Amino acid sequence: MNAIAKTFKYVAIGKVTIRNHLAYMADFAIRTVFLGLILYIFIQLWDATFRGEGSGTIAGYTLEQIIWYLIFAESITMACPSLATRIEEEVKNGDVAYKLTRPVSYVAFHFVGYLGEVAVRLMVNMTVGSLIGIAAFGWPDFGFGWIGFAVMAVGAFTVNFMLNMMIALCAFWVEETRGIEFVYHKLLFTIGGMLLPLELFPKTLQAVCAWLPFQSVLYFAAKTAVRFDWPTMVRFLLIQWGWAILLAAAVFAMYAKGVKKLNVNGG
Repeated sequence: MNAIAKTFKYVAIGKVTIRNHLAYMADFAIRTVFLGLILYIFIQLWDATFRGEGSGTIAGYTLEQIIWYLIFAESITMACPSLATRIEEEVKNGDVAYKLTRPVSYVAFHFVGYLGEVAVRLMVNMTVGSLIGIAAFGWPDFGFGWIGFAVMAVGAFTVNFMLNMMIALCAFWVEETRGIEFVYHKLLFTIGGMLLPLELFPKTLQAVCAWLPFQSVLYFAAKTAVRFDWPTMVRFLLIQWGWAILLAAAVFAMYAKGVKKLNVNGG
């Protein structure tokens, strides 16, 4: 019964988060203007690249697949809020003091709120991105790729949360964490596969990326959507959730040590 009661608490937190962010749909819609601009630029760049290559495919991707890959990857990227900023402010102004005393896990509380927020953001981003993709290429024939993307997106956001939470929890020691977050975002943009599918990288760099968690956030979900394949998806899921479990263990270990050393400067 205790476990059920806790589950209902987290479900309620998620519902409240979604309801709060649904009230600001107009704000999210305005932000997607930036998404539309980025995608327009990428369409022009990749169209010129394919015409310059004189080939229908590059590294196994057609122009349509490349653009849709970018739509999926960008939608995930822009759906993720900044945990480092949020927790850094909690530590600085002292809000963390009473949040730690709540009858819910501090990490789980942020995780449920995070999932609620990204669900709304992803819905808006994918709506705008899909309209652009359909306008440029017509309705895509991805088949099970849509389902595959939805499944992979859950793991992608989980891994991303854990990586971001590790960075954010550094605020318990150093307070200023946005510099570390900046570096993390740049790693996602490059070796995480946001700007390019990893197949377009040199073989040596691909081998390095295969041992890092960043591919689990963007590349796995975007590739599954545009080039769906059951065996590949299963392999991606095993790698993705393996990282999720490993990173979750690291997060809770950091949290346990951080709470003991926390020095609150706020009220």
